[in-house]
Amino acid sequence: MALTTRTAGALHRRPRLRLALLLTAPLLWLAVLYLGSLTMLFVSAFWTTDSFTSEVVRVWSTDNFHELFTTPVFRQVVLRSVGVALAVTVLCAVIAFPVAFFTARVARPRWRPLLVVAILTPLWASYLVKVYAWRLILSEGGLADWMLRPFGLTGPGYGLTAAVLTLTYLWLPYMILPVHTALEQVPANLLDASADLGARAGRTFRSVLLPMVLPSVAAGSVFTFSLSLGDYITVQIVGGKTQLIGNLVYSNIELNLPMAAALGTVPVAVIVLYLLAMRRTGALSSL
Repeated sequence: MALTTRTAGALHRRPRLRLALLLTAPLLWLAVLYLGSLTMLFVSAFWTTDSFTSEVVRVWSTDNFHELFTTPVFRQVVLRSVGVALAVTVLCAVIAFPVAFFTARVARPRWRPLLVVAILTPLWASYLVKVYAWRLILSEGGLADWMLRPFGLTGPGYGLTAAVLTLTYLWLPYMILPVHTALEQVPANLLDASADLGARAGRTFRSVLLPMVLPSVAAGSVFTFSLSLGDYITVQIVGGKTQLIGNLVYSNIELNLPMAAALGTVPVAVIVLYLLAMRRTGALSSL
């Protein structure tokens, strides 16, 4: 009992020691599992594969990265993957703003928590169930075809457009929630003052709302961009013949593990650069 009391007293007098003890276990877990995995990924990207036996040769070489940067197919897949991630992010932002504005500013206060729960409910459903549901929607003769048939149009079918639509649906809640939170915190008197000064809705949006909400949009984009860039299951199910980085990594794991590791470093590097860019907007402080 006395030892426990002395220990508690020592920790109370040394807040830095107390904080260090609290953080040691989770930081060690992070270093071993997350940073250790990334280190092994980066190191194995410099190994090679024996062309005859397909065995991994642990000899330092930059051949994988040279092939990655000089092969046109790999460059096209990387650019396509980044383009898909950006397209999903833009679509999520365009859809999220009016939805979040309604839930945060227009809906009655008693309904707002229920609307937020309704927006987050799809996140509780299985990832595969949602993707296969979209596969049925976009299939030939499916719901998309049925809805567009009166206009003389057909659904997009399976391909790049289907992958973008499905990914947008999957990650949309990650964009709506931070934008909703930001719009809730906008003082109502700012909007009233803008209207009193003669500003129309568009000018109020550009000059008042957008600058205040932009960091939250950037924060949501961190999730939509990174999750879309690394996804391969959605593309595998609804993407048709479309190839993204994730699909190339998956297809090379059995055949050429070092090349798969080199391909895996690309989305990591792109996401790091994206995070550095978003840091300038104050998005990281909104996470």
